[in-house]
Amino acid sequence: MTKEIFQAIEGASLEKGVSKEVIFDAMESALASATKRRYDEDAEFRVAIDRETGDYETFRVWTVVDVEQLEEPLNPAAELTPEDPRAAGLEIGDTIESPVESVAFGRIAAQTAKQVIVQKVREAERARVFEEYTPKVGQLVGGAVKRVGRDNVIVDLGNNAEGLLTRERLIPRETFRIGERVRAMLVELRPENRGPQLMLSRTSPEMLAELFKIEVPEISEDIIQIRGAARDPGSRAKIAVSTNDGRIDPVGACVGMRGSRVQAVSGELAGERIDIVPWNDNPAQLTINAMAPAEVAYIQIDEDAHTMNIAVAEDKLAQAIGKGGQNVRLASDLTGWTLNIMTEQEAADLQEAEAVRMVEEFMESLSVDENVATVLVEEGFTTLEEVAYVAEEEMNAIEGFDEEIVEELKNRARDALLTRAIASEEAREPAEDLLNMAGMERELAYRLAGHEILTMEDLAELAVGELLEMIDDLGEERAAELIMTARAPWFEEAESGAQDESVEGGGTGA
Repeated sequence: MTKEIFQAIEGASLEKGVSKEVIFDAMESALASATKRRYDEDAEFRVAIDRETGDYETFRVWTVVDVEQLEEPLNPAAELTPEDPRAAGLEIGDTIESPVESVAFGRIAAQTAKQVIVQKVREAERARVFEEYTPKVGQLVGGAVKRVGRDNVIVDLGNNAEGLLTRERLIPRETFRIGERVRAMLVELRPENRGPQLMLSRTSPEMLAELFKIEVPEISEDIIQIRGAARDPGSRAKIAVSTNDGRIDPVGACVGMRGSRVQAVSGELAGERIDIVPWNDNPAQLTINAMAPAEVAYIQIDEDAHTMNIAVAEDKLAQAIGKGGQNVRLASDLTGWTLNIMTEQEAADLQEAEAVRMVEEFMESLSVDENVATVLVEEGFTTLEEVAYVAEEEMNAIEGFDEEIVEELKNRARDALLTRAIASEEAREPAEDLLNMAGMERELAYRLAGHEILTMEDLAELAVGELLEMIDDLGEERAAELIMTARAPWFEEAESGAQDESVEGGGTGA
């Protein structure tokens, strides 16, 4: 091993940023490959290079294997069975070695070493990039544009790492020149054969939030929180912000003096217009905030369908919807609700039609006249469940209703719900043990069945909180009683088992 080779190893280590040990390992692999070609292609060899002198030794290697575990026939040139005399005292997986004459580090060995070194260096580079950038997924990274193609932009991130910006993750109509600095979100890291693909994005809502963290110190210090973000990349965006510090205006802090902070973020995103709205835990109020600059006149919420009907003045309809539906779409993305925009008149017509439908449903399901059904709707009742399970005091307060009327209405509502559950194709039939369980009502059993609680065993496995989530009008005390009743067979089995063990123990001692 010559001085020139040591210099080559040193140079490759510095140039490629990999340790000399990796390159020495590559040299050893190359010499082992050359040795295989000289002696026996089926044999295995190990080469050990002295890191100080460059001298090296070569050993032929046999591995002790379990023949039954082999997927291919035994290779006598490199494998031994435990029965082989040479394997005496060794275990499966152990090796024995025998020194052989080393091959000279000639032209062929040098060529092989070069190929192996290149491969090892590439593997080391891929591993280094993967290790360096894995913790950075979900963060902003920056680099210089290296290459611009028809469908993507390659960004040089430094240290032999390249990021890929595909066309769909570029802001529309955005162009770059080679050498131009660019920032983007690292959204994905794909391990590829040719090296890890660092997938970048300039269109993700997370990038908007990260840019505000840079421009607004209160966000990076966690005084202000970004609670949601929605983008139409390059055109418009909305973010919702909040703070626990009552002395700070979160919206004003994000806008900055004369709009300096929001303008800095907008400039990074090709002039994207950004609406900053205050966060609110009430979905309706958050939606009102998110619809800005349009003013909301009325909201109707359907929690089951997770939708809201939003009424605005007729002359504000176009503003509320936005160009191409942009404003309502961004507000929907920000709030997580499906938003239906309509005029106040359309909302009134829809509300009137819904009231008529509910009146008709109450008349049919409760067998009451139009006057009683209308009173229920006017008092805010919208479903049979509300009539059946709302507090009696609340219904007694309705003018013209007394305890007898309220009790009759609640009983009819429960009967109607039970009939509906039984008739429904999706309804599940509760088991006999649940129907006949002490303290269980038939109507309650069918309600439980609607939540896939079909047997006493199913009920016994619930916690009180889980049962109350399913049947919220049950009450904590009754929920606990029902669960303990359902668990009674468990305790009986445990006591029976203990008695059996006691009897067996007594028999042994006799």
